[in-house]
Amino acid sequence: MANSITEQRLMGETTPELDLTHAEWQSSSQGVGDVQIAFVEGYIAMRNGRHPEIPAVIFTPAEWRAFVLGAREGEFDLT
Repeated sequence: MANSITEQRLMGETTPELDLTHAEWQSSSQGVGDVQIAFVEGYIAMRNGRHPEIPAVIFTPAEWRAFVLGAREGEFDLT
């Protein structure tokens, strides 16, 4: 059995089932706030604030750090 969520994903297992019912969603102070994040049970959940009914993407802290660093470096820029 895998020890971390990342290892579980690599082995084809699903993301953890987190209860996001009472999550405290945060929006950026910049922009229109379409992207929201919440810190829940040691994970980071990210969702589309305009469509909160769509399931959130769940990150481990290491995955979140890699995502943020990639965003800062322009890894996801589409221009």
